[in-house]
Amino acid sequence: MRTAFVLAAALVVAGCTAEAGPDPARPAGPAEPGVLRVLAGSELTDLRPVLDAAAEATGVEVEFTFTGTLEGAEALAGGEVDGEYDAVWFSSNRYPAGIPEAARRLGTQVEVMSSPVVLGLSTSSAKRLGWADRRVGWGEIAEQAGRKAFTYGMTDPSASNSGFSALVGVASALAGAGAAVDADQIAVVTPRLKDFFAAQSLSAGSSGWLSEAYRRRATGQDPGARVDGLVNYESVLLSMNAAGTLPEPLTLVYPDDGVVTADYPLTLLADAGDDARDAHRRLTDHLRTPDVQREITRTTHRRPVVPGVELDPRFAVRDLVELPFPVARDAVDALLSAYFDELRRPSRTLYVLDTSGSMAGDRIASLRSALVGLTGADDSLTGRFRRFRSREEVTVLPFDTQPGTPRTFTLPEGDPRAELAEIKAYAEALAEGGGTAIYDSLSRAYRVMEPLVAADPDRFTSIVLMTDGENANGSNLAEFQASFGSVPASVRQVPVFTVLFGEGSGAELGQVAAMTGGKVFDARATALGDVFQEIRGYQ
Repeated sequence: MRTAFVLAAALVVAGCTAEAGPDPARPAGPAEPGVLRVLAGSELTDLRPVLDAAAEATGVEVEFTFTGTLEGAEALAGGEVDGEYDAVWFSSNRYPAGIPEAARRLGTQVEVMSSPVVLGLSTSSAKRLGWADRRVGWGEIAEQAGRKAFTYGMTDPSASNSGFSALVGVASALAGAGAAVDADQIAVVTPRLKDFFAAQSLSAGSSGWLSEAYRRRATGQDPGARVDGLVNYESVLLSMNAAGTLPEPLTLVYPDDGVVTADYPLTLLADAGDDARDAHRRLTDHLRTPDVQREITRTTHRRPVVPGVELDPRFAVRDLVELPFPVARDAVDALLSAYFDELRRPSRTLYVLDTSGSMAGDRIASLRSALVGLTGADDSLTGRFRRFRSREEVTVLPFDTQPGTPRTFTLPEGDPRAELAEIKAYAEALAEGGGTAIYDSLSRAYRVMEPLVAADPDRFTSIVLMTDGENANGSNLAEFQASFGSVPASVRQVPVFTVLFGEGSGAELGQVAAMTGGKVFDARATALGDVFQEIRGYQ
């Protein structure tokens, strides 16, 4: 038998790689004997060879559907998993365990492997900072980050558990209370957290894309500014070193005041049937045997969890301190809200949106709904943390036969409701008509960006290009590519996240994303609003 990796409906394409986008409500199909239907974090794709071998040894075939951290918790809490899945397999159950509606659906949990979230710096950066040969704490790291002594990338904590764990870990360490950080302590420690996040210069919705973006920038394949390091799973950082594709290896910095570790519990759902329970037992028993634990370590660079299986020399630091994790949902939600509203650098996004005649009917309605959802109309768990935030700058550039008139909205710090209402009214008034001038409009977007970046360069800046058709008016892709070198350096490094919709050309949009250091998102089989929310993790 062969492990079935069933991708969720929203397929995300980036260059030559592909990963599943979140669609936890997708029916996984009726259960079959010997098949364990698992809703899982997308980073578990690297377990393919281990699970293929496990299927041969145990007769248990794993059928994966991939999702993100908050999406998975929301699927559990809302009951979308009931009857559709037998188990969940996230890097940690800490967040869903804090939501009563989700926690009651979690059954038997068996840890399979582990990986702490740490800081990886290019070797030269680690030596420059004096961290190559000694342990340091999060306080010193935050202090140097506040001085912009180094830069790093981190995943969006609402989209990926590595970013979520990093946020919790830094806050807990800086609070220094010896217990899980609470909402009151978050307010006290906010100034020091601002120092730490001042150095974040790259965001991503997944650990895999983050590491690839770092590699591309380090090797000059991406026009974006180079980054000194990453906050990510130890396993991801070790895998990057093992691949041998970086100009210089990463030095792993293990804060001596503690880390948050992913423990990867393969968790049976409480309502799973007898066949699923038996399959879960057989599979987890197999995965925890010493030989398989060593194979998991060799294949995925994650640590073994079974006593007696020794760590190999790759894991230089073994005496890790585990930081306390807040179990109260209000503390976690307060931390996430502080991150987006106060801690991280504010973002700037320019939406280049196709409003041509082919968008008539359901398509223009979907576009309006997607933008309105980002103004706060979507009150789901994911929608709450991926809406437009205070301090954010949003520009909308509609296009048809030619670029339209751009409109910029700047959300104030504190209460952005008035500006959100203006964006909502603007989105609801979008109308369709005319042809499709994709590349004239994209060129116009870069010209619009130039004075905005010059006025306030210290933002996460990106362009989102959405079209439902092929280019029919104005310059073509080749002409855009030829002129891209003349785009001012200050904006040439702005990535373009392209969205496939309707009959949009995947080949051309893929080239645009690759050339600019962006990513392609597929909205042809997934709600456009869900895709826009997913893109938010990369901004």
